[in-house]
Amino acid sequence: MTLLLDAGAFIALERGDPPAHRRLKREHALGTPPMTHGGIVGQIWRGGTRQTMLAMWLAATVVVGLDNELGRRSGALLARTGGSDVLDAALVIISRDGDTILTSDATDLAVLAAAAGRHVDVIPV
Repeated sequence: MTLLLDAGAFIALERGDPPAHRRLKREHALGTPPMTHGGIVGQIWRGGTRQTMLAMWLAATVVVGLDNELGRRSGALLARTGGSDVLDAALVIISRDGDTILTSDATDLAVLAAAAGRHVDVIPV
């Protein structure tokens, strides 16, 4: 089982949200690093010293590349759902059955996961 993080999850971590911090610390204690993709990093990263905490969490996260194949698969998923958020769709595509997605867009991600046939837990932050 892997914990996947969307931009909202990283923002919650950056703001010091206790439940988000506890969840990530628990995953690290189990030896399972969280996962995201490069598009999410682009949404949240602005650089500089104000993002020290975020840099720490990103360094401990597996970041998958948002390449041509993932982009096409994400677009095809959006076509099936009528959605428009490529980054959310890509997060669902890289998930596997049994994973957990920590998100600020729980409703949208649940719809995408169902359409992709993914059996994941979608947890709001």
